[in-house]
Order: sequence, then C-alpha cells, then structure tokens
Amino acid sequence: MHPLVILFLGIVIVVGGILVFRLHAFLALIVAAGVVAALTPSSAIERYWLMSHRIPIAASGQHSDELILEASDLAIGTPLVLMEPRDGRLTPKGQLRVVRLVESGAGDGKTSVQAVARIVGNGGDGSIPPDAIVVTPADAQAARRQSRESVGERVAFAFGSTCGKIGILIALAAIIGKCLLESGAADRIVRSALGVVGERGAPAAFLGSGFLLGIPVFFDTVFYLMMPLGKAMWLRTGRNYLLYVLTIVAGASMAHSLVPPTPGPLVVAGELGVDLGLMILVGTAIGLCSSLAAYLYAIWINRRAIIPLRDSPEFSRSAIEALARRDVSELPSLVVSLAPILLPVVLIAGQTVVKELHLVPPGRFDGQVIATLGNKNVALAIAAAVAMATLVWTRRTSLRELANATQTALASGGVIILITAAGGAFGAMLRQTGIAQLLTISEMASLGTLVLAFFVTAGIRTAQGSATVAMITAVGILSGFADQLPCHPVWLAAAIGCGSKPIGWMNDSGFWVICKMSGMTEAEGLRFVTPMGIVMGVVGLLATLVGASLLPLK
Repeated sequence: MHPLVILFLGIVIVVGGILVFRLHAFLALIVAAGVVAALTPSSAIERYWLMSHRIPIAASGQHSDELILEASDLAIGTPLVLMEPRDGRLTPKGQLRVVRLVESGAGDGKTSVQAVARIVGNGGDGSIPPDAIVVTPADAQAARRQSRESVGERVAFAFGSTCGKIGILIALAAIIGKCLLESGAADRIVRSALGVVGERGAPAAFLGSGFLLGIPVFFDTVFYLMMPLGKAMWLRTGRNYLLYVLTIVAGASMAHSLVPPTPGPLVVAGELGVDLGLMILVGTAIGLCSSLAAYLYAIWINRRAIIPLRDSPEFSRSAIEALARRDVSELPSLVVSLAPILLPVVLIAGQTVVKELHLVPPGRFDGQVIATLGNKNVALAIAAAVAMATLVWTRRTSLRELANATQTALASGGVIILITAAGGAFGAMLRQTGIAQLLTISEMASLGTLVLAFFVTAGIRTAQGSATVAMITAVGILSGFADQLPCHPVWLAAAIGCGSKPIGWMNDSGFWVICKMSGMTEAEGLRFVTPMGIVMGVVGLLATLVGASLLPLK
C-alpha cells in the first residue's frame, strides 16, 4: 500500500476516533499505530532502518571504487556493506573495507577524522551508484530482524521508547504543578507581579505570570488558578475583564506549546533530537514574541468589545471576593515560590550554555557535576523535591497529606504519559512507512520546510482539537526533515509548536475551559479567543523564520 494512503488512514483513525466515536486519545492513537504498522510492508521497514543508521558519505575517493565517510569511530580494516536502491528495496551491492583514515579541516581551525573505504570481494566491479548508502554489517542484520517483527512488538517498542524519554519528566512536572497550587506558591507569584506593576499593569502581570506558570503546569491548571484572580481584579477596577481573560490565555498557551517540560514540546524535542536546554531557550524567545503579539491584540479587541463578569459554576462571586481578601502572609515568599520553576530552567539551560561554549573542559569533576545537575531528569527531580518541601513547610502538611497530593498529581500525569507515548508509537509507525522521504522535496529551502511543518500541525490541531496530540502527530510525520534542514532542528520544533495554536474551537477541551470559567458564551469564545490563537501562531512562525535565517545554529 502506498505510504500516503497509509498516512491518510492513520490520521482518519485518530481524528475520527476522537471526534466521531469519542474514543480517548490514547486508544485512538494506539489503534492508529497498530493499523499503520500492519499496513506497512516489510521492505519499507527494512529501508527505514537502513536509512536511519546509514553512515554519512562525505565525498567520492581518489579512485572510482572509494568513498570518504564521515565516521571518526571507524578503524582501519572495519568491514562495511554498500547498499543500493532496487525495486523499492535497498539491496547489497558489495562489501567495503576501511583502508585508511584522513584528517579534514572544518574551516574554523578544527580538524575531524574521516574514513576512506574501498570496495572489496565479489562486489568490486569498480562502480558505486550515486544513490548508494553505507551501513555496518550489524545494522544490515538488525534491519532484517526489524522487518520480521510482529505488529505488536514494533508498536510496544516505540511506545516504550517514547515513554522512556518523557515519562519521568511529565510525572515530576505534574508533582511540581500540584505542589505550586496547594502551597499557594502560584498565587504568590501572580500577586507579586501585580504588586510590582499595579492595577494598570495587571494585564502584563497576568501575561507574564501565565507564561511562567505554564512552563511546569498544564494549561488547564494554570487557567483554573489564574481566572479567579482575573475576576478579583475586575472587582477592584470594574473594567477590562476581556483583557484580563485574554492575557491569561496568551501567556499560558504559548508556554504550553513551546517550552518544556510541558508534554508537547518535550516530545517534539525528543523526537527531533533537540537538546532540552536549547529547546527551552528558543521556545521561550519565540513564545515571548507570540505572547507580546497576543497582548497587543487583546488591548485592541478590548477597546472594541465588553464582556461582563458572569457567575460560573466553579467560582461564585462570594468565592472570588474571599480570594481577593486572602492575606498575603498566608502564602510562601516569592523566592521560595519561584524556586521550583526557575531551578530546572537554570540548571538545564546553564548546562547547555556550558557545553556549547566549552566553558569547562570535558572530563573534569566540575564538568561532570554540571552535566549531572543539568540532566533534565535530575533537574526536574530537584525542583519537585523543593516544591514538595514548600508544600510541607507552608501548609504544615503531614506526610500522608503530601502522599495524597502526590498521588493525585501522578494520576493526572499518568494520563498525559499514556497519550504522549501512544502518540510517539503512532509517529514511529508512520516513519517506518517511508512517508518522510516521499514528502521531502530536495530543493525545498529551510523556510519552506518550516512553513510546511506549521500548516501540517495547524491542520491536525484544527481537525482534532488537542494541541499536544497535534504536535505529537505532526512530529511523527515531519521528523524525517530534521537532518535535511540547513538550520538546527530546534527551529523545526518551534514551527511545530507554533502550528499547534490555530485553530482552537469547540473540539478543543481548552476552549471549553476558557469559556466556562470566564463566563464567555461559545460565540464570544470564537469571536475573541480563536482569532488570538491564529495571531499567536502566525507571529510565532514569523519569529521562527527570522531566527532560522539569522541564527541557524548549524
């Protein structure tokens, strides 16, 4: 079956399963992964494995039967396999053997070691096809084994691989978010921001607080936390209620799609092989550009429309007034409140800066300590410990109460882990079909690739509603582009994140959370919230294109 047909069926199963049959996203993704895996021929699976593990060819050698390979870990005498495309398969053309190693300059004063391989044995007819690839014998055997594995084995392996990358991180992020809410730390952050900028600067405070809280806390949770504060601010000012609602959405929404450890950008970064610290830095920069554009849009639309404060089932007017009167002394200090959020960002981003700028020579003890503390799992674990300690100290929480809060957080995070791992399995099965090679246009410029990624993600988001599912599905389709870009894959990850913003409407759970908690009608949500999502996505894409052009990082 043609890969494009398989892709279409897979997307129909995911979208139809969620929208028509009301399946849980986990079930829809797992079913789609199984169907795609069953329809993929063994030859495509073998080809995908070989292409994924091929040794890069730098150039032709001095002789017609030689190749120069970009592989510094190959020793003289190492046997290799030359493969060529034939009848839709990659078949052995002959054997190669590394005959010598050469040094090549990189143009910046550094040198790298390349391996020169020559055809030997029965395949030595003196010709090397221009589209041939080189792999090790072990990878050639592994490709054959992979093509013979059952559907269940392949789906389970891909599921486990994705879960291994993001499972611990999502669980720890859920604990951090729960403890921030229970301890009052999140409330302290918002109130401190309001104290600095005053009532006139409340929209900017809501924007910044939402963005900051959206890094470790899921969007729905951030909105639940901040919406009562927005309503309380309206009680003080008597105006600008629509502006407060939109700025809360703008901040938390962009962090949700661009800055790990929220699930969407976390999975995208892992699938594209993007360093998590770099993803945090670039995602924050792009997200702030989009949030600023959304802020300007919110100011503009607030001058042209008025939304009254209506009662909602979650928060009555009396509850809002009580929240507004709560004494600040009951909350933890600002430094303590910010620690669980800023610690992992500083540790992960700091380790990335040290590594990229070569500030510490490799092998030194201090370099090993920095690498350990900057590891994403360790950094999140430290932050989770600080968040739990804050909850225990400020609320005088017993160990049993702490365990119950942690259990609640893990139950919520576990669902997200299941969905993201199932999405990773679906994406892996799509990649095995060879769809990336069909979609790739060799002459396509990097800007065109990023625009394509944006629209693919936006189309999936519009069809099935979830920004996270859209990002996970899109990266499975587009990950094959990463190695072919003349810019760093982090820009592809940013384009996918921006593409998850348009278009939020009634099939999005976040749309209903916003409408029900703010008191907006569905028509008002479509009129005010949906256009802002389009503005954020488009501006984010433009910022991504500028960044990829001016700072390709490759």
